[in-house]
Amino acid sequence: MDSIRVWDLPVRLFHWLLVLSIVGLFITQELGGNWMEWHKRLGYLVLGLILFRLIWGVIGNQHARFVNFVKGPSSIVQYLRNITNPAAPKWVGHNPMGALSVLAILVVVGFQAITGLFADDDILMSGPYASAVSKEVSDLLTSIHKINSNVIIALAIGHLCAIAFYFFVKHDNLIKPMITGTKSSNDGEFQPVLSENARPIWLSWIAVGIAATITYMVVARPFG
Repeated sequence: MDSIRVWDLPVRLFHWLLVLSIVGLFITQELGGNWMEWHKRLGYLVLGLILFRLIWGVIGNQHARFVNFVKGPSSIVQYLRNITNPAAPKWVGHNPMGALSVLAILVVVGFQAITGLFADDDILMSGPYASAVSKEVSDLLTSIHKINSNVIIALAIGHLCAIAFYFFVKHDNLIKPMITGTKSSNDGEFQPVLSENARPIWLSWIAVGIAATITYMVVARPFG
């Protein structure tokens, strides 16, 4: 069995921190009251995580970079045609549908974080930019923020269903590599992997620093 390095530590930490943050956001939303302060903090963390992933998607390791896994319509259609074919090669990183899932999560969750900056529940919680717009705009963005949470739930359910499909139908465990960072396979089971030197860990810290700085500038100093 060959061991193939797939997910680097920054990608894995991003993935699980995002999962925990989203779960925490829904829990604090349901608890309400003073827990809404933690809801805001988790929202800021999510904003920072999304910014980091966007940066790492440009400068990170090969399976983290968008250019290496985001495919066009023809590749997606071809993949769907062979999705149940046991002879079809497995993808080392994100397959074309997985790439769409990643993009959808980044867009929807990022949009949720941005609308939260303008939200105001008229009781305890208001985003740092709620007073920068009119009450009508703030109320509209608050409503969108609440509606979009249902979209996130739908994406999460779809993600779990996809994991179950790949595990039981395609016999491809997607969770384990996101923990260990590696996949094991027989020769030729996966599509060829281009070899490259791994990015130095300090580069990920630079990405973290940039994302954290931008997040701080956005949420802590909204009026300059």
